[in-house]
Amino acid sequence: MVASDRHIVISADCHGGAPLFGYRDYLESSYLEEFDSWAAAYEIPYEDMKGEDGPRNWDSGRRLHDLEQDGIVAEVIYPNTVPPFFSLSSLASGQIAVRDAAELRRRRAGLQAHNRWAADFCGMAKGRRAAVIQVVLHDIDAAIADIRAAVDAGARGGVLLPGAPPGSGLPPLYYHDYYGPLWETCIELGIPINCHSGGSGPRTGDRPEDDMFFLMDMKWWDQRTLRQLVLGGVLEKYPQLRVVFTEVGVNWIPALLRSMDRFFESARTSSGLAGDGVTYHGSHAIDQLSMRPSDYWKRQCYVGASFLHPAETAKRDLVGVGNIMWGSDYPHVEASFPYSREAIRFAFAGVPADETAAMLAGNAADLYGFSLAELRTVAERIGPGRDEVVAGVDPATLPPAAAQCPAFAGAMPGAATTQMGDNRKLVEK
Repeated sequence: MVASDRHIVISADCHGGAPLFGYRDYLESSYLEEFDSWAAAYEIPYEDMKGEDGPRNWDSGRRLHDLEQDGIVAEVIYPNTVPPFFSLSSLASGQIAVRDAAELRRRRAGLQAHNRWAADFCGMAKGRRAAVIQVVLHDIDAAIADIRAAVDAGARGGVLLPGAPPGSGLPPLYYHDYYGPLWETCIELGIPINCHSGGSGPRTGDRPEDDMFFLMDMKWWDQRTLRQLVLGGVLEKYPQLRVVFTEVGVNWIPALLRSMDRFFESARTSSGLAGDGVTYHGSHAIDQLSMRPSDYWKRQCYVGASFLHPAETAKRDLVGVGNIMWGSDYPHVEASFPYSREAIRFAFAGVPADETAAMLAGNAADLYGFSLAELRTVAERIGPGRDEVVAGVDPATLPPAAAQCPAFAGAMPGAATTQMGDNRKLVEK
């Protein structure tokens, strides 16, 4: 395809969901009476889902208008709202243990309703939305049935991997054989596994200190998932499985890959000193790996790089140009909306156009099945110009409101200095 003067932009990290009562029509009829009783007593705890901006989660026309204003032609949609029978948003609720079989049954019904709604929502903008599928994994056969049903209905964004921290009722190690059918199903259907920031760690309580340590430990839990999938042999055993780590930042990836490579290389020597002061002697699990950990990353892993910063773009060769996907985090308050054009110019200034094109659209299109040829028509109308992107932008020229987005961290007065992203909301939710 001949390159045009405009970039195609796919956001690999957006969020959405139906309003509370909007899920009713998507529930199986046997749950309607139970839903009505639950919904009548439930009060949505999130102001951004009740106010004038709440409809951004579910109003198809408004959403298309907002994203096109931002120069975005397509999106991957993670969950955001509260599905039936959940006490919190489903992304946050995944960290809370299921108490009994009745709660498990209700959770599954609620997530089935979300998946059906999401498939319909994608159908309202064919070829421009990929909805991430939600499941509970306590019954792996039921989860696989739900994945197949969602894909058949049109949800092609892959599976959101639920957290499995100690106490969740699930095997806490993703290399456990229990998860094998999940990996096999995703490979068969050609969809990825998605790991979203904040979904892996446990909730330890409701005190302010609990919230603080949840946020501080969150990245460790996210990285733990990658370590398990790589060093635990999952990516070796399932070489066609593709895994996405979204809204986790980018800076940590090269260091963790180096650390795992040192462990791999040193553990296989006679010294047994496996890096970072860890001694590892004798026959061990590391022998099952045929490649260095960083090679598995390059072959099978992606980062959904919300709030991509120039300091992170500078590490693209270490992370892999073909492994990075830009994201806006719409419609969250810290999203780059409505300054995504400026965020893109800031992040990709001076970057070769072909590399920028891969990170803005090509990688996500390949992973989630978007057609770049079909999206080109929209991009020719609203996409950011290649010349303006490579030229960059002076953050000092941006309005103060842009400082809410971590993409401009350290570049504007009052700008965010960390990339917590939606993690703040995970404490509230």
